[in-house]
Amino acid sequence: MNRITKTLFAAAATVAAASMSLTAPAALADGHSKNIVETAVGNDQFSTLVAAVKAAGLVDTLAGKGPFTVFAPTNDAFAKLPAGTVETLLKPENKATLQKVLTAHVVSGDVDAATLVGLIKKGHGYKNISTVSGDVVTARVTKGGKVYIFDESGGVSNVIATDVKTSNGTIHVIDKVLLPK
Repeated sequence: MNRITKTLFAAAATVAAASMSLTAPAALADGHSKNIVETAVGNDQFSTLVAAVKAAGLVDTLAGKGPFTVFAPTNDAFAKLPAGTVETLLKPENKATLQKVLTAHVVSGDVDAATLVGLIKKGHGYKNISTVSGDVVTARVTKGGKVYIFDESGGVSNVIATDVKTSNGTIHVIDKVLLPK
């Protein structure tokens, strides 16, 4: 097995192991009948994301048919933003900016971890991904097998859990908020 293949297998194993670290809501046991929004609402790690989705008026969109892939920042990810940022974004007068930030986390289509790692492999170690906002994020895998998402503002987010399946797509959990230009 060559070094690249070993690295990609290690990446897949790391992504698979990371997916087990997120406690999926019990509601998923019924065959993924809950959509992305309902799944996020059912998990305390996403309360800030849920508040932001509501303030941005994106509930109906993310609860819609899809499919979508969402790189979902946790509450801790939002807490890493400069003081006052979340509060400012949640104000009604900043709805368009909040929508732009949130849709920079959404990809049209259902991309599971294995597919993402495969795309990174085909891209020789990285994959540019267009988001619903029109921005581009870049997925990379390290030699150690960790998957990172780079945003257009130079930020880097670690994928900490993968393949939270919903009725209209997949959630991958990230540790920083992606910021568009």
